[in-house]
Amino acid sequence: MAKKTETAAAEAAATPTTKIGTVIALLRREDGATLAELIAATGWQPHSTRAALTGLRKQGHVIEKSKRDDVTCYRITGAA
Repeated sequence: MAKKTETAAAEAAATPTTKIGTVIALLRREDGATLAELIAATGWQPHSTRAALTGLRKQGHVIEKSKRDDVTCYRITGAA
């Protein structure tokens, strides 16, 4: 029974509970996230999503921009 509790606790800790936590989790993926993926995950408008990226940069996160299938992709390469 203890293993199930530990596994559930670990999964709960790994699951982001806030929208900005969701954004950070998507940006930490190996291939990062596109603006459209971030918008779909949060329900934010494009300008709000871009503002969140700016806020993360101001907090000290290093966000790299690259291209994936001719779409800009963002990825956290360094943490605050």
